Amino acid sequence: MTDPSVLYDRLREETETVLIGNEQVLRHITVAMLTRGHVLLEGVPGVAKTTIATLVANATDLQHSRVQMTPDLLPADITGTTVYHQRNGEFELQKGPVFTNLVIADEINRAPPKTQSALLEAMQEGQVSIEGSTLGLPTPFTVVATMNPLEMEGTFKLPEAQRDRFQMKLVTEIPNSEEERAILDRFDANPTLDADSISQVISRSELLDARSVVPETHIEDSIKEYILAIVGATRDHRNVVHGASPRATIALQNTAKAVARLNGREYVIPDDVKEMALPVLRHRLIMNSDAELSQISAETVIEEILQSITPPGSDTDHSTGVEKAVGDGGTKREFE
Repeated sequence: MTDPSVLYDRLREETETVLIGNEQVLRHITVAMLTRGHVLLEGVPGVAKTTIATLVANATDLQHSRVQMTPDLLPADITGTTVYHQRNGEFELQKGPVFTNLVIADEINRAPPKTQSALLEAMQEGQVSIEGSTLGLPTPFTVVATMNPLEMEGTFKLPEAQRDRFQMKLVTEIPNSEEERAILDRFDANPTLDADSISQVISRSELLDARSVVPETHIEDSIKEYILAIVGATRDHRNVVHGASPRATIALQNTAKAVARLNGREYVIPDDVKEMALPVLRHRLIMNSDAELSQISAETVIEEILQSITPPGSDTDHSTGVEKAVGDGGTKREFE
C-alpha cells in the first residue's frame, strides 16, 4: 500500500527541480488529489500558477489538459459535442478537454457564467451530459482553476454555488528576495527549464492506492466537534452574511485526514484542521457591506475564529474546548 507521505515526498523532490517557493500550494494540491477535491488557484500574473498545476500532472501518470478560458468560450468547447459527418450520414461524439484526469482551467473568471457552469456537473458528479447522453469521466478527476485577482475588466465573477464546488482556494505568493535570486540563478544556468523538464515519479495506480488510505484515517469525536465549531462560527460572525456550507464541513474533515497522512500519522490532530481551515473556508464566506467597506477579509475572520476556539486537548483545557462568542450574536459551544 502506498504511503501518502512517501508519495508527496517524491512529488516535492521532483518538482523542486523547477519550482522554487510555494511549497504549501503544491502540498495542498496533493491533498486535493488525495481527497477527490478541486482547487481554485489565485495569484497575480507570473507567479507560476499554471506551472505548478502542470508540474503535478507531469510528475504523475495522469492525462491532463489546459483550457484557456476566454469570453467567447462555449460550454461545448469544454464538454464536447456531436458532429455530423455528411459522408456517412452519422453523428460522432467528439469529447472535450474535460475528459482527462487533471483539467487546468486557466483564468476561469474570463469565461462567461454559462461556460463556467459547464464544469459544475463534472466537478460534483464526475460526469458530463452531452445532448442527452451522460458520460463518466476518468478516475481520478481533478480541476485546478487559476484566477487573476487584479484584472476586473473582461472578467465574470464566479457564482457562490460554483465557488462552493471547489474544495479549497489557494493563493500563490510572490517569492521573497532569496527565492527570486535562486530563480534567477537556476534559469541562468538552464534557460529552457520548464514544467516539461521533470520526470514522472508517481504512477496512477500509486496515487489511487494512496487515496484509498486517507478515508481510513482515525478522527476522534472531539476533533469532529472542533470542526463543527469552526464552521458554525462562520455562520454566526458579525461580518459574514452567509457562512460555510455543510459541504465545507465535510471538506475540512477530509482534508484534515489527508494532512495527517502527509505528516505520517494515522490519526487527525487539531493542527491538521487548523492548517486546512483557511484554504477550505476562505472562498465560501460572503462578507457583509460593513466588512467590505472596512476592508475586513474572509481570511481575517477565519483567523479570528481559529484564535477564539480552544482546540480539544490543548494545554489550557484537556477535557473540553469552549468556543468564545464571535461577533455580535455569537454563541458558545462546548465539545468533549
